[in-house]
Amino acid sequence: MICTTIREGEDCVFMTAAGCSYNEGNCLPVVEECMGCQRMSEFPTGMYCAAAPDPSLKWKSGSCNMATHIKTTVETKKQKSIRSRHPKEDNF
Repeated sequence: MICTTIREGEDCVFMTAAGCSYNEGNCLPVVEECMGCQRMSEFPTGMYCAAAPDPSLKWKSGSCNMATHIKTTVETKKQKSIRSRHPKEDNF
């Protein structure tokens, strides 16, 4: 349904006919670790994450898995692995 509380006009899985069903009845603003992420959106009530209703929980045990502004070691290893599988062709 469409949010009628914090992120007015945005589609939200927590919105019901009775209102917001998320903990405490609304989304929580982004935290400092979120700064620079492309999933942040500005609303009249502040900056909120488009992917998580409580961004602080996403950072609680390390890096947020939805963050667009950080690279994980897994991504770096994948990139190195792909490069090693496709060596430059030798010109004979």
